[in-house]
Amino acid sequence: MSPLPRRSLLKAAAAAGAAAQFSRAMGGGTARAAGPAAPARSPVADGPVTVRWLESGGLGAAPGSTFGVPWPRGAHPRDTSFALATADGEEVPVQTWVTARWPDGSLKWTAHAVGPAAAGAEAFTLAAGAPATAAQRVTVTATGRRITVDTGTVRVVVSKDGEKLVESVTRDGTRIASDGRLVLLRQSDVDDGDRGNATWERFDGTISGATVEQRGPIRAVVRIDGKHRKGSRSWLPFCVRLYFYAGAESFRMVHTITYDGDQNKDFIRGLGVRFTVPMRDAAYDRHIRVAGEGKGFLTEAVQGITGLRRDPGAAVRAAQVKGERLPDPSTWDQRVTSRLRYVPTWGDYTLSQLSADGFTLRKRTKPGHGWIPAGGGGRASGFGYVGGVSGGLSFGLRDFWEKHPAQLDIRGAAGDEAEVTLWLWSPEAQPMDLRFYHDGMGQDTYPEQLEGLNITYEDHEPGFGTPYGIARTSELMFWANAATPDAATLVAQAAAVRTPPQLAASPRDLTRAGVFGGLFAPVDRSTPAKARIEDQLDFLFTYYKDQVEQRRWYGFWDYGDIMHTYDEDRHQWRYDVGGYAWDNSELSPDLWLWYAYLRSGRADVFRFAEAMTRHTGEVDVYHLGTWAGLGTRHGVQHFADSAKQQRISTAVYRRPYYFLTADERVGDLMRDLVDSDETFLVLDPIRKIRTEPYEPDRHALSIGFGTDWSGLAAAWLTEWERGGPKAAKAEARLRSTMETIAAQPNGFVQGTGLYDLDTGRFAVADKPVVGVSHLSAMFGLVEMCAELIDLIDMPKFKEAWLDYCRYFNATKAEQAARYGSNFGNLLLFQGHSRQDAYAAAQLKDDGLAARAWRKFYASDGYTTAMKWERTRLEGPAVLEPGDEHLAISTNTTALFGLAAIQNLALVGDKMPG
Repeated sequence: MSPLPRRSLLKAAAAAGAAAQFSRAMGGGTARAAGPAAPARSPVADGPVTVRWLESGGLGAAPGSTFGVPWPRGAHPRDTSFALATADGEEVPVQTWVTARWPDGSLKWTAHAVGPAAAGAEAFTLAAGAPATAAQRVTVTATGRRITVDTGTVRVVVSKDGEKLVESVTRDGTRIASDGRLVLLRQSDVDDGDRGNATWERFDGTISGATVEQRGPIRAVVRIDGKHRKGSRSWLPFCVRLYFYAGAESFRMVHTITYDGDQNKDFIRGLGVRFTVPMRDAAYDRHIRVAGEGKGFLTEAVQGITGLRRDPGAAVRAAQVKGERLPDPSTWDQRVTSRLRYVPTWGDYTLSQLSADGFTLRKRTKPGHGWIPAGGGGRASGFGYVGGVSGGLSFGLRDFWEKHPAQLDIRGAAGDEAEVTLWLWSPEAQPMDLRFYHDGMGQDTYPEQLEGLNITYEDHEPGFGTPYGIARTSELMFWANAATPDAATLVAQAAAVRTPPQLAASPRDLTRAGVFGGLFAPVDRSTPAKARIEDQLDFLFTYYKDQVEQRRWYGFWDYGDIMHTYDEDRHQWRYDVGGYAWDNSELSPDLWLWYAYLRSGRADVFRFAEAMTRHTGEVDVYHLGTWAGLGTRHGVQHFADSAKQQRISTAVYRRPYYFLTADERVGDLMRDLVDSDETFLVLDPIRKIRTEPYEPDRHALSIGFGTDWSGLAAAWLTEWERGGPKAAKAEARLRSTMETIAAQPNGFVQGTGLYDLDTGRFAVADKPVVGVSHLSAMFGLVEMCAELIDLIDMPKFKEAWLDYCRYFNATKAEQAARYGSNFGNLLLFQGHSRQDAYAAAQLKDDGLAARAWRKFYASDGYTTAMKWERTRLEGPAVLEPGDEHLAISTNTTALFGLAAIQNLALVGDKMPG
């Protein structure tokens, strides 16, 4: 397809949009030459896509937005360029790159970046065409030790070594900020009730390397890696990405740390990002702004001239409150001017948010003098400003109160230079304590550990409850202002920190593209029965969203996760009972939320899923050490359980967020998993329950076809689609494992196989075995198989998967007749109804479709008799008022949600009622 001239874009878009048709043909497609061709799909439209802001308000004060768009197979060849226009035809410069391709090489997902030129419009049309030329371009210049990024408005110099990540931030030749650096405070001990000998040490972030990942013209990305160092010790690796957009006066920082300390000695007391801000103006022309709750601000000058005993004049007072330059003091009432030296200057401010429910604000004139309270409230926005009428720095930390304890510091604003620190972990809080929460209670052998599992549901093993290798990512924003911003601008900047504007395609366009295996369709309330299911899905999401708030599921390491199971007696989630506490992706709530978003386009669902993706991909997974590439099963602490497995780290939970946003950090997490098949050399997932001798061998690794292989397949598929450096290996591993699973005597029902790391193939077993678990398909296997069958024409694999789908919910007699023995005592039949639905759609089997709805409505999950109402809890039985719903008491909610969504998409026309 040849790109359209820009002036033809809207006309072509309208025509193509009117003609656009979508035909879902699961199992179709065209494969690469490396494998056989899949059946051709019906022709698909290559028409435009409409993208809108998730929340109202447009781009606001954000520097730009990056978004992903899917395309039907064959719609756009690999070299297609794209143009963007507003609804009224105004051309908007856009930068485009490819994030995934279909097997035939056509575009599957593209990422697009827009800058401030997109401000003011609520909706845009994206279609093939030549992009508009940007009036301003972001440029990147790399020299020996520095990388200079110029947005056309601000110029930022980034270091490639040393301790200053950002050497300088200038605007129109004026330095706004400098010496951007990372600060870590370490404490060697904690006070457990006795007087300890804790010492504090300061470590400074030290760069090991910096690379340019994107060079514009609209978006530039610089990545900086290093560790925190003091003397001869370097620890706590960091990865910082800086994002710049053409024409923007601000930039975004994505900051990741990976814990590699000793949990018994390395207690983080403070973790922050610090900048120096030149203070050029007179003290009365210097301004402090600190956001409180909502749109409220502390609005002060370093030297205030309001509220004095003598009045400098109404115009002077009004100008200072607005942040405007004051008239020369010689024009004021001289009773003020002559005594100005006696008016104190306030140089230091601190806002501390130590919990989700309260912040305090205080200030002082300078070190060595007392602090005075300056206010407080519930939940601060995590935003501030320091500077003057000749320029200053706005700064903000996203999820400030949600990921408490956090803090904002301004120091030295009355001197020549102010210092701003955004504390991701407040030094005023208790030190970060990542020690394991119990002493093992004598669980030294596998039999003892299994007994413990049978009482608390925690799978303990000495030495396994370690935080070594877990990570956390934070997002920050900085504005280089030419002058002190007015109130409206400050409110807009704070809003951009709290909720970064995000463009998104509609559910219709997401469905039309046929991505993610075609397992979802837009929300459908066309019949009473469908409307009832949609209402129930809404109820479940709202219930969990409200539980996060009511139960205070917040904190630096916790925010984004939910709890596993409810304690009906205590009217409390089982936060302190072994494997019933934090969920850690058990039964795929990540997928439930992302599929709920894909079909609804709801902003609140997106933000909930986004927070979970940031948490589960970082905190619940190891990124360093022996278990790098594995995640931890649900527990009281996110790293506590000894089950370190693929089912938690699986890329299937990250794929939607990556393709919808092109987030580089999440892209890293998935790429890091490509070689995670090697983790089976160091850890046997079922070591405690084996009945026969087994030693991991490079050429004979025991890997399950369910939770293990689905995780590996998700990483391989993603790398193949992205065309990454290991794409060829990833594709080969996909094909070889699919082929050798299909070749097993009982296919997927065989349960497990011996895998050769060198060849990427499973050995074909000599005899048929039935090895089915109710968990095998609950961690992304359904989604992976649907995608792979859609992408790769391998009839034997498809047959093996459809057999598994057909027989899980079959009678024991039917199972035995097919496989020689039945599957034993199983669970989660409602969740497995989606496999009935998938097989029914593939085989056009109305009987299977009917069984899908029977199992959905009347098996072991939520039933038609359930009352979809909450009970309000108040009084002495609960710590705080809240809601409970005793039927919604376990994480099987996610399975109900996935079953409902996928059943509606696959056999919705066959549903009863």
